[in-house]
Amino acid sequence: MAKKVVTVGSSVGLHARPAATISQEAAKLGSAVTLATEGHEPIDARSTLLIMTLGAGAGDYVTVEGDNDADVEAVAALVAKDLDA
Repeated sequence: MAKKVVTVGSSVGLHARPAATISQEAAKLGSAVTLATEGHEPIDARSTLLIMTLGAGAGDYVTVEGDNDADVEAVAALVAKDLDA
């Protein structure tokens, strides 16, 4: 299982717009990818609502996991990017 820890790059954290962007891209991938913050259970990265429930703010650490290295890297890159820019 592939795993990568990244910091949230969006200045507003993983709220509506960044969460929607991440979930839309995750839905296009060939494997399931999960996101988790410390103290929370992993959630499906294909769900905008579940991403928002993580409450991850700018600079928070998010663990991205999945079976496919490339898919994990793709989602991790989105989490780390400032999607509000």
